[in-house]
Amino acid sequence: MVSDAVIFIAGLGCGLLLLWAVFALVKRPHMLAVPNERSSHTRPTPTMGGLAFALIVIGFLLYLTSVELRLAASLVTALVSVVAIGLWDDLRGLSPALRLCVHVLAAAVVCWGLDLQASWWLNAMVVVGLVWLVNLYNFMDGIDGYAAAQALVFCLGLLLVGEGMPVWTEQLVWLFSGAMLAFLAFNWPPAKIFMGDVGSGFIGLLIGAIVVYLVQLEVISIVSSLILLAGFWVDATYTLIVRLGSGQNISQAHRQHAYQLCAMRIGHARMTIALVLYAGLWLLPLAYVPRLIPESLLLYGWSFELALLAAAVAPVVALGVWSGAGRRPG
Repeated sequence: MVSDAVIFIAGLGCGLLLLWAVFALVKRPHMLAVPNERSSHTRPTPTMGGLAFALIVIGFLLYLTSVELRLAASLVTALVSVVAIGLWDDLRGLSPALRLCVHVLAAAVVCWGLDLQASWWLNAMVVVGLVWLVNLYNFMDGIDGYAAAQALVFCLGLLLVGEGMPVWTEQLVWLFSGAMLAFLAFNWPPAKIFMGDVGSGFIGLLIGAIVVYLVQLEVISIVSSLILLAGFWVDATYTLIVRLGSGQNISQAHRQHAYQLCAMRIGHARMTIALVLYAGLWLLPLAYVPRLIPESLLLYGWSFELALLAAAVAPVVALGVWSGAGRRPG
């Protein structure tokens, strides 16, 4: 059996090679990400770097169809759909309604592949959750290195916290981690390339699918997953609630997330480093705590895990309040 280290190095090496090729391709003027009202960068920068890690993961899943035909095939179909619509959006732009329809269909295909033994309304909730995660990564991919670092930390946390993970899933996570580290080398502040919608949507759907699959197998709890992803979903959700409460148009592009406001004050590199430290020194230990305590001692069950979740999200909520995230400009 191929070792995890070899798979990680393979993901890293292939990622670097593909990124070099993509970088050479997308340096053309019409393929540059030009700063706009929701951007945090200040100069035109090559985008669509997400193609590199997307191709690596999709290639691995195609190989897996001989082992996990239904699940792997559904993941390939859904991920290719999200990559295609993201690529279209990066190159030409498209209607948000059309993009949302594709995201919903892709999430439904993932649910079909996972074969969830649950009621229709729970399946519907999973679809909504997957679509939210896809768009969440699109919202939060605005600071150099931020989304890539979060995805990498999540994968490493999953490997640490998950217990009894299927071999193919563990290999997929190691491969994806290597590919994300390669991308981070190009995306670290100051970024030489962005992942684009083609990459952000791909990451959101892939991570969501992995989480649902492992929660179904009881490898990891939904609360631990939310803890590992807290740096992203809390900021976006808090900002959305504040904007809704103040009567703002939530479909309008903006730069009011806490991470954007803080990055403008302290710089992209420091903000990304702060995320890595927050995730590594705070979120990972909190997500791992339930494994250290015997079930017989967890007298309050969900109450204990929810307390851990509250501790995980508290720093991001505090940051949102302090930075004025979501408030009307001026």
